[in-house]
Amino acid sequence: MRNSRTSSWRAYRPEGGQVARAGDASGCRILGLDPGSRRTGYGILAWQAGQYVHVAHGCIDVSGLDFVARLRRIFEAVQALVATHAPDEVAVERVFVSRNPDSALKLGQARGAALAAVPVGTATFEYAPREVKLAVVGFGAAEKPQVGHMIGRLLAIDVRVPADAADALAVALCHAQARRLALLTRTAGARR
Repeated sequence: MRNSRTSSWRAYRPEGGQVARAGDASGCRILGLDPGSRRTGYGILAWQAGQYVHVAHGCIDVSGLDFVARLRRIFEAVQALVATHAPDEVAVERVFVSRNPDSALKLGQARGAALAAVPVGTATFEYAPREVKLAVVGFGAAEKPQVGHMIGRLLAIDVRVPADAADALAVALCHAQARRLALLTRTAGARR
């Protein structure tokens, strides 16, 4: 992966890539998406009292439907989430390509259906899986249980969060941290 040469946070050096908008953090609501062709996780964070807090999370389970119906259901469910929670920004996990090109193609179509439901003009950001794990766990090759545990600890969620929802919350938290870093960098640059 280009943005994370190693799996340690100490060696992380952003190179190019998309930088989060460094606007005012107050009132910002972030929708994190972890697209999948059978289960799409979502997580919503909001800026309150100087920090990002958990608003909602869940999974869009479409495993019992044929593929076209799955894509339609993902689109409609994300559209309903956007209507209910009115996110200011959307963060999505970048498609991970493994050995099976058919799976990657289906995952890309599910991601497209989810992003098509986001209104035009809503800022959308994407993060690689290793980048998300690095931001949340501090280790780019962390396992799903580690991500789920850290999400529970960082966002003070007492119940067990399903893996897909934990991944979506991790994407949202990664974006929230990138946003705050961009704001701090801009503020420090203005003081010089």
